[in-house]
Amino acid sequence: MSPIEIGAIGGAVLVVLVVIGVHVAFAGALVGLVGLVYMIGWTAGLGIAGTIPFSELAHYSLSVLPMFILIGYLAFHAHLTQGAYHCMRMWFGHYPGGLAVASVFAAAAFGAVSGSSTATAAVFSRIAIPEMLRYGYKPGFAAGVVAAAGTLASLIPPSGILVIYAIIVEESVGRLLIAGFIPGIFSAVIYGIAIVLRVKIDPSLGKPVHAVRWGERIRSLSEMWGILAVVCIIMGGIYTGWMTPTESGAVGAFIIFLLALAHGMSRQQLFHGLMETAKVSVMILTIIWGILILVRFLGFSGLPAAIQDFILGLDIHRFWILLIILLIYAILGMFMDAIGMLLLTLPLVQPIVVSLGYDPVWFGIIVVKMVEICLITPPIGLNCFVVAGVRPDIPLVTIFKGIWWFFVCDVLTVALLIAFPDIVLWLPNTMFE
Repeated sequence: MSPIEIGAIGGAVLVVLVVIGVHVAFAGALVGLVGLVYMIGWTAGLGIAGTIPFSELAHYSLSVLPMFILIGYLAFHAHLTQGAYHCMRMWFGHYPGGLAVASVFAAAAFGAVSGSSTATAAVFSRIAIPEMLRYGYKPGFAAGVVAAAGTLASLIPPSGILVIYAIIVEESVGRLLIAGFIPGIFSAVIYGIAIVLRVKIDPSLGKPVHAVRWGERIRSLSEMWGILAVVCIIMGGIYTGWMTPTESGAVGAFIIFLLALAHGMSRQQLFHGLMETAKVSVMILTIIWGILILVRFLGFSGLPAAIQDFILGLDIHRFWILLIILLIYAILGMFMDAIGMLLLTLPLVQPIVVSLGYDPVWFGIIVVKMVEICLITPPIGLNCFVVAGVRPDIPLVTIFKGIWWFFVCDVLTVALLIAFPDIVLWLPNTMFE
């Protein structure tokens, strides 16, 4: 058999393993190890596979991941969610569907310190949904708002998904994080506009609450200072070049730690947060090194280069190739978790996209936006399952019915980011590096 045929067989075996339930990290490592041993021999194959976990993961840039994950776990104990929601309610509650709009912007604000979509959806399921139901909002609409709003944390820094993308494709972590800021806010604004328009069409979905005076609105901003401080440190430090992403993440985590202590975080809660940070970090790093063994095998086989040459040789416009790639991500996202999907596909897809003339930072934001769409897309729709787990009184089917409007909003956002790439690239292109 030719090396390309061996690579194709390895890819097929990988798909089978993932479908039958083998964890993507172990499936990738197993296929990669067996493929390397078959192609270059036992000693050389084991030698390459054995050195990857250290040689590829002992990089300073990877240390940003535990910092961002820790910020997310400590942010809840710092009581940033309640302050953000109350502030946004003061400012947007009087609009049609105002509590839903407030939930979106409060989730975006919390996403700027948590970096976790599922955590954001879980927290606001406890805070925002009861408040919306108390004011007569339809359960499906309220749950759909929270499930969709939670996805914003994937794009707004500090985003672990963006860090993973940067590591896989060897792109600047700082540029990716800065690039996600405007598209993240842009997505939240589109959600907010869509909510107002939808409630105007069907007022029974959610009534506005009484408007408050401007003085109360301005005073409510004091409840946001913790979030604003962390955002300014992370974004400002990276944008100006004063701090690396890891350094800004460490300073942000320290500020959140102090806030959590001030709000009575116990020693047990701190220990739990540190343990969960360690567990999630190890899980992500394990997936990375497992897939990197697979990538090394595929590199020896020449399969990625052959596929790239075939696609670039097609006589079709590059836009249609990009559209096909995004549709593939939409389908994969229905059945796979975000990290595994990115790690499996990016080593093959990203070089093709760059060869077509697309900016790798821009493509990273588009891919993460596709991940957000997958978080609310059935049958997996992880955020919808999270909301249903917190609110068992709202059936999962009702939640999925409540998110279709936000799916349309996300498709519109992706279309606008493709049509106007400067929405993504303007901010990173003005960075001080």
